[in-house]
Amino acid sequence: MKAVVQRVSEARVRVGADVVGEIEHGLCVLLGVARGDGSPEAERLAGKIARLRVFSDDEGRFDRSVLDANGRVVAVAQFTLIADTQKGNRPSFGEAAPPEDAEPLYERFCEALAGQGVQVARGVFGARMRVELVNDGPVTIVLDVGTDADRRGAQG
Repeated sequence: MKAVVQRVSEARVRVGADVVGEIEHGLCVLLGVARGDGSPEAERLAGKIARLRVFSDDEGRFDRSVLDANGRVVAVAQFTLIADTQKGNRPSFGEAAPPEDAEPLYERFCEALAGQGVQVARGVFGARMRVELVNDGPVTIVLDVGTDADRRGAQG
């Protein structure tokens, strides 16, 4: 599971002419679900994002989380984050989880964030969306939470 996290002063998601999710101060999270990801990865990533200290304290240091900063999250499923670009110029999406697996994990991720106390606005899974945001800083962090098998392989 991979996420691109951007600190924003505002963000909204549109499907057609309709705004389906909108926040002011907080984080825009683009979420990619890979084959083999499961609920443990969704919950671990949600916890990491809820506690990620990318908001400035009174001294200007990154020392506050989205919860500490009274921010919100807009979460958008984005399978293209799982693209493999090792060969040629056309990305391969073979490692992206199929929609029937990815959608429940996207929902689990959003629920886990809400369970941490974060207010979550959402995009529409599988829809063609327009994401509009004002990146504050700019601050952009990429988080990658692999499966348990991936972590064991990396340690071995």
